[in-house]
Amino acid sequence: MDSQTVDASPRAGEAPRTAGTLKRNALGVLGILFFVLSAQAPLTGIAGAVPIAVAVGNGPGAPAAYAVAGAVILLFSVGFVAMGRHVVNAGAFYTYIGRGLGRTTGSGSAAVALFAYCTVQAAMYGLYGVTVAGLVGHYTGVHLSWWVFALVTMAAVQVLGAAGIELGAKVLAVFVLAEFSILLAFALVTLFKGGGPEGLGITRTFSPGAVLQGAPGVALMFAVASMFGFEATAIYGEEAREPHRTVPRATYLSVAVVTGFFAFTSWMLVSSYGASKVTGAAGGALAGGDSTVFVFAPIAHLFGGWANDVLPVLLGTSLFAGILAFHNSANRYLFSLSREGLLPARLRSLNRRQSPWAAGIVQTVIAALLVIPFALAGKDPVLTLFSWFSGVGVLACMLLYFLTSVSVIVFFRRERLDPRRWNTLIAPSLGALGIAAVIWVVLTNFTTLIGGDAATAAWLVAAVPAVLLLGAGTARLVHARTTADR
Repeated sequence: MDSQTVDASPRAGEAPRTAGTLKRNALGVLGILFFVLSAQAPLTGIAGAVPIAVAVGNGPGAPAAYAVAGAVILLFSVGFVAMGRHVVNAGAFYTYIGRGLGRTTGSGSAAVALFAYCTVQAAMYGLYGVTVAGLVGHYTGVHLSWWVFALVTMAAVQVLGAAGIELGAKVLAVFVLAEFSILLAFALVTLFKGGGPEGLGITRTFSPGAVLQGAPGVALMFAVASMFGFEATAIYGEEAREPHRTVPRATYLSVAVVTGFFAFTSWMLVSSYGASKVTGAAGGALAGGDSTVFVFAPIAHLFGGWANDVLPVLLGTSLFAGILAFHNSANRYLFSLSREGLLPARLRSLNRRQSPWAAGIVQTVIAALLVIPFALAGKDPVLTLFSWFSGVGVLACMLLYFLTSVSVIVFFRRERLDPRRWNTLIAPSLGALGIAAVIWVVLTNFTTLIGGDAATAAWLVAAVPAVLLLGAGTARLVHARTTADR
C-alpha cells in the first residue's frame, strides 16, 4: 500500500469507505496546532500544575521534568506519526490500536478515550465555573453558583462545535494567543534581565542533582498531565489539508512547542523567586488555597498591577478554549464509533457545515451528567470535580499511549509497510517503556494527584480498566449480533 493512501478495506478499528465523512481540507497545520494547544490550556497548566510540581515535587528542578516528559512524548510521537501515514480516521487512538491489537482491544480503547476526554472536560468545567463565578462577582457584584456558568457554557460550546471546525479554530486561536503572549513575554523579559534575585540558576534547575532531588516522580507526573491532548492532531486528520503531511508536522510542532513553552516558562518562574526560595513560595501559595498566586504575583510584579486583573480573565478563557477543544475531540470519537457501527447510526449525522452535530449533543449531555451530581451534592468543584476527573483522565490517556505504542510495533511487524526501524520499532519501544514508567509513577502518587483519600483513588483507578473491559465486551456483542444477522 502506498504510504500516501488510506487502506480501503474495512479492517478492525477503521470505518468503511462508504460511510459519511467530515469536512475535507478545513484545517492546516496552524489550525490543528491551536486545537492541540487549547486542549492543553497553557495558562491553566502553568498556574495549576507548576506550583504543585515545585512544592510537592522536586522544587527548583521541576522545569526539567517538562523536558523529560517532552522526550517521552516525542518518542511516542514517532510511531504515532508513522501509523498516521497509513490510517486517517477521526477515531485516532482506537483506530490505531484496533489495526495493531485487534478490533476488540481497539473498541475497548475507544471507550477509554471517550472516558478520558469527557472526564477531563468535566474537570475543566469545575475550575472554569469557579473562576468565572469569581470574576462575575468581582466586577458586577452578582454572585451565582459555579454550576450556573458551567451549564451556560455547555450550551455555548455546543453551538460553537456545531458551527463548524473553522470557526472553532478561529475562536481558539484568539484565546490561545492571548494567554501564550503574556506568559511568553514574562519569560522572555525575565531571561533578558538575567533572571531573578539569584540569577538564571541553570545548574540549580537542570543539573542531575536538581532533577533528582525531592520527589521527581511527582513533578514528572504533573508535567505529563500538562501535555495531555497533543494526540488530537490525528483526530482532525480527516478534516486536514493533505493529512499525510499536515498531521505529522502538527504533531511534532505541538510536542516541540508545548515542551519548550512549559520548560522555559516554569524555569523563569523558578528564577523569578530564586532557587532557594521557590519551594517555600509555592508551598505558601498552596497553603493559602490559591495556587495561581505563585504564577500571577511575579508577572504582576514585572508588568504592573493590571496583570492581576487580566490574568484571571485569561485563565477563564484558557479553560473555555480547553473545554471547546475536548468537546470537538470527544464528539469526533462518537461520530467515528457510530460510523463503525458500534453506536447508533444517528450519531454519524452531519449538519450543513459537515460537523457531527448529533454526536456533539450527546457529548454535551455526557458533560452535564458528569458535572450536575457534584453540584447537587454541594461538593467543592476544584477539590473534587477538577482534581478527581483530571487525575483519572490522565491515567486513562497514559494507558492509551501505551497501547498505541505496542500496537504500532505489532502493526508494522505484521504489515511491513515501512522499513524504517527507528520509526516503527525502536522509538515506539522506547516510548512504550517511558510511558509504562510514567503510569507506574502516576499510580504510585495517584492520591496526591487527585488530592483525595485512598478509597477515592482506588475507585478512580479501577474505573479505567473497567471502562476498557466494558467497551471491549460491548463491541464483541455488537459484532456477534451483526455477524448473526448476515
